[in-house]
Amino acid sequence: MGMDPRQLVAGVLTITMFVMLGNMIHREHFRQYTPPLQQHPESTTVRYETTNEASENSLETFTKETEGPWKEDVLDLKPCWTKPVLEETEQSQGFITFSLTNGPEYHVSQIADAVAVARYLRATLVVPDIRGSKPGDKRNFEEIYDVEKFIKSLDGVVKIVKYQPDHISAKDLEVLRVPNRVSDGHIAEQIEPIFRAKGNIRLATYFPSVNMKKTDNDINSVACLAMFGTLELQPEVQEVVDSMVERLRTLSRKSDGQFIAVDLRADILEKKGCQGNDGTGSKRCYSPQEIAIFLRKVGFNKDTAIYLTQSRWDDSLNVLKELFPKTYTKEGIMPADKKPKFLNADASEFEKVIDFYISSRSDVFVPAISGLFYANVAGKRIASGKTQILVPANVASSSAAVADFVSHYVSRKNHLAYSCFC
Repeated sequence: MGMDPRQLVAGVLTITMFVMLGNMIHREHFRQYTPPLQQHPESTTVRYETTNEASENSLETFTKETEGPWKEDVLDLKPCWTKPVLEETEQSQGFITFSLTNGPEYHVSQIADAVAVARYLRATLVVPDIRGSKPGDKRNFEEIYDVEKFIKSLDGVVKIVKYQPDHISAKDLEVLRVPNRVSDGHIAEQIEPIFRAKGNIRLATYFPSVNMKKTDNDINSVACLAMFGTLELQPEVQEVVDSMVERLRTLSRKSDGQFIAVDLRADILEKKGCQGNDGTGSKRCYSPQEIAIFLRKVGFNKDTAIYLTQSRWDDSLNVLKELFPKTYTKEGIMPADKKPKFLNADASEFEKVIDFYISSRSDVFVPAISGLFYANVAGKRIASGKTQILVPANVASSSAAVADFVSHYVSRKNHLAYSCFC
């Protein structure tokens, strides 16, 4: 049976009306929801609604990853001292021995004190051995440092021999405790009389304070040379440090090869000494979570590469890796063929040295733990022009500025290194 043409037209009109009504309902529904202005926490991503009629109700996205608050190194620092020359006077027959202990942050200070004492007394300095925290943990100087460069750097300053003479017994040596940054007055009153009587002595540096602030009488050519011009890594250790730094720069290619080193060690953070403050209202230590929040607040983004002084991964670090996926410990970036030697149970001294020198070379250094490591890494960085040292704090303010967290060693130029470099 044929269809009436009028019925066909009515049907088409009905269908068209429902389609138009559907489109109107659909358009009005999405007009009621306009995504608010958003800024992604990991980028400066701004979403906004355009007013162009042709693009009405469409959303466009502009994304530019935050570069982070990096700064250029200071390149014009130079030594303010001239190499002192040992006067041609009668040379003492006495010898001074000592050991490097507790890690590289102590080594630079121990070297400076031993050189100062030997020069004052015109004594012959014996190249030190290196002793770890465990009984029997003893290494030769040349296993970590370049012994030839050490001796050459002090040529004309003090007399040096590589080994303790056979006729000197360690049992016969008078052990004298020497305060860090020993003064000429202390040497004259407390050390020289015993040295003249005994002929040979052994020094043991102690640290009344870990503060490395400069004072009015800190410009001492011998101390400056000893602290900043004598210790260089031996080639194999230097190669490991170089390869790890290069690996970090490759991993941080989105940040132009720049990376952050954070002195953060779980074993120290767990100690009671990290639970309070230092008596001045400042905290002694900062947790992985506090470090993560601090770095994000001051402007570093998720692509920033971070090196931790923690040797092996600890679950407490997971919260840091959540915000900064490119967070690494030594085991994550050390060349595989070097791990058996430099990451075994007896390699703690190597690990400390690697941490110290990577922290000294990073683009930014963040001390999560106060102490001598922070102070002497700061000194080495100042000497090389790498002055971006950020000390964490509770950044409750939404407008945290990097300048507010620059180490006082740099902002006030009150580190001992500023007596040596200018």
